[in-house]
Amino acid sequence: MVVVVLILLLMRRVADVPRSPAQLDLVGSALSIVALATIVFGVLRSAEWGWVAPRAGGPEILGASPVIFLIAGGLATLYLFALWERRLAETGREPLLPPDLLKTVQLRVGIVMFFAQFLIQAGVFFALPLFLTVVLELSALETGLRVFPLSIALLVTAAGIPKVLPEASPRRVVRVGLVTLAIGTGVLVAGMNPGADAGVVAIPMLLIGAGLGALASQLGAVTVSAVPDERSPDVGGLQNTATSLGASLGTALIGSILIASLSASALAGLQDSPEVSDQIAEQATVQLASSVPFVSDPQLEATLDELGITGAEAEAIVEVNDAARFDGLRAAFAAAVLVTLATPFFTGPLPTAAVGRRAGLEESGPSGGSGASAPDSGPAPA
Repeated sequence: MVVVVLILLLMRRVADVPRSPAQLDLVGSALSIVALATIVFGVLRSAEWGWVAPRAGGPEILGASPVIFLIAGGLATLYLFALWERRLAETGREPLLPPDLLKTVQLRVGIVMFFAQFLIQAGVFFALPLFLTVVLELSALETGLRVFPLSIALLVTAAGIPKVLPEASPRRVVRVGLVTLAIGTGVLVAGMNPGADAGVVAIPMLLIGAGLGALASQLGAVTVSAVPDERSPDVGGLQNTATSLGASLGTALIGSILIASLSASALAGLQDSPEVSDQIAEQATVQLASSVPFVSDPQLEATLDELGITGAEAEAIVEVNDAARFDGLRAAFAAAVLVTLATPFFTGPLPTAAVGRRAGLEESGPSGGSGASAPDSGPAPA
C-alpha cells in the first residue's frame, strides 16, 4: 500500500513527454500491399492456370496465362513503391521503408536469409503433412508426434550453438545449417516411394530441425547488429516482412509444384493404364486438366463408387493416384532442396567473426593493441 501511495505522489513530478505526430505512409503501405499480394496470388494460381501457357479451361490474357501478368504487375508495383519511398526520403518526409536502410550489405543479406529460410520451411511444412495425414492417413496427434523431433532439434541447436560455440563464424554456421537442411530434405525425397511408412521422416526431421536451428541461432543477431540500436524497429519490420513473404511464397511455390507434378503424373498414368477405359481416361483429362486434387485412398474410392466405377478399373485408378501423389511429393521436396542449395551462394557478405566479439573489438579501437580489429575490407574466404 505504501508503494502505491509513493508511486501516485511521484507521478505528479513526472513531466509528460510531448507527442510527436506520426505520419503514416499511406501510399507506400498501399503500394507494398498490392505488390506483394499480387505476386503471391499469381504464384498460388499457377498450378491451376499455368505459369506462362494457359491451362485447358483456364483463363487467358492475350494468349498467355494470367499468372505471368500478375507477377509482372506485382514486380512493377514494387518498383513504384521503391520510387515513392525514395521520393519521401528526399523531401524530408517519413517513408514506410527508409531506402538508406538497405544500403547496409550485411542487413540485406540477413534479410535474404530470413526470406529463404521461411520459404523453404513453409514449403516443407506444406508438403510433409500431406504425406502423413493424406497418404498414410495418420491422425493429427500421430502427425504431431512424427514432427515433434524437428522441434526438439531446432530448439537444442538454436540455443546450444551460441553457448557451445560462442566464437563460431556466423557465415560458417549458416552455411552448415543450409547444407544440413538440404540433406534432411533430400532424405525425404529419397523416401517418397509407394509403400513408405511414417518411419521415413524420423531422420529428416532431426536434420531439418538442426538446420533451421543453426540459422535461427545467427540470423537475428546478424541483422540487428548491422545497424545502430535506434534503427532496430525498422530492422524488425523488415524481418517480419521477409519471413511473412517467404512463408507465403514458399507455400504457394511448393504447393504449385506439387499439384502440377501430381496432375501430370495422374493424367499420364490414366492414359497408360490398360485397366482404365479410354472413356474414363478422356473424361478425367478434360475435367482434371487444370489440377488433380490431393486426396486419400478412401476419399477416391468413395468418389469412384458414386460414379459407378468398380472392380479392376477402380483399383487401377487408385494405384495411379497413389503413384502420382508420391511423384508430386518428390517434386515438392526436390524443389525445396534446390532452393536450399542455391541459398549458400548469397551468404558471402555475412560476418566471419561472432557478432558480439566483433562489436567488442571495434569498440576497443586502436588502443586495444593486438586485440584491435582491422577495417573490414570485404568478405573473407569461407
